[in-house]
Amino acid sequence: MGQQRYFASAPRAQAQAAFDRLDATFGEDGAPIAIIEIDEAADIHEVSAYFENPDQIDPASIRAVFAPLTPEVEDLPDIDWMASVLADLKPVRAGRFLVHGAHDRDRVEAGDIGIEIEAGQAFGTGHHGTTAGCLMLIDEIVQKFAPANALDLGTGSAVLAIAVAKLAEIPVLATDIDPVAVDVAEENVRGNGTDEHVKTVVATGFDSPAFQQAGPFDLIIANILAGPLMTLAPEMEQQLAPGGNIILSGILTRQRDDVLGAYLASGLHHRKTVELGEWVTLHLTR
Repeated sequence: MGQQRYFASAPRAQAQAAFDRLDATFGEDGAPIAIIEIDEAADIHEVSAYFENPDQIDPASIRAVFAPLTPEVEDLPDIDWMASVLADLKPVRAGRFLVHGAHDRDRVEAGDIGIEIEAGQAFGTGHHGTTAGCLMLIDEIVQKFAPANALDLGTGSAVLAIAVAKLAEIPVLATDIDPVAVDVAEENVRGNGTDEHVKTVVATGFDSPAFQQAGPFDLIIANILAGPLMTLAPEMEQQLAPGGNIILSGILTRQRDDVLGAYLASGLHHRKTVELGEWVTLHLTR
């Protein structure tokens, strides 16, 4: 079975409440959750949840999370959405970085640090606010602090690891829990000529030998989800070298204080927040 979308319309308060419940229940498993405004004057908003393998989830459990709203369901065509979307995407500039597809190589100008990312199965092209926020902070931090090594946790397409390697020419460990993502990351690393500096690894936790071999890290970048970020705060602090920098993203504006609080409680210091649309990226130091 292909992807399914469950959706319901309601006033903003009810739609937001449903969004929060869906995000808490299914968001950490990677299910995209969205809320959009349909009619401002009439206060109609639509909340949606997308499921890649709906046959593995009890529909009743999804409807229970939507309640008291009654969701409709639609089957979505089996389309490579990433390839379809990227076909029309333009290069994205963040700091000195220009993230582009192969068809836009000629758009890289003198002084640009070009990163070529094609449509693939792993997230991260530079067009999302979380990725762009990370790229902006990478540019600032590398210039100011000159880290000697880095970790890209939850690397996805490896766009962030590639950015660090191109800018700083330092060893970068790029990890992900998804073997498919790591395969895509490795291909992108080679395609961007950064395989001398970036090592891609499948790692499901900090007990992986790769972290002990490469760490502690002067720079850690984690563009994942708010829930896992909060859970990992104590271990992230342990992986960070004294005086090191950490970039956190995948955080909605309403989640900022909770995530920041977890890292402050672990002894880190807040330096900066970058806000792009509904997403924030945090810079902290040890």
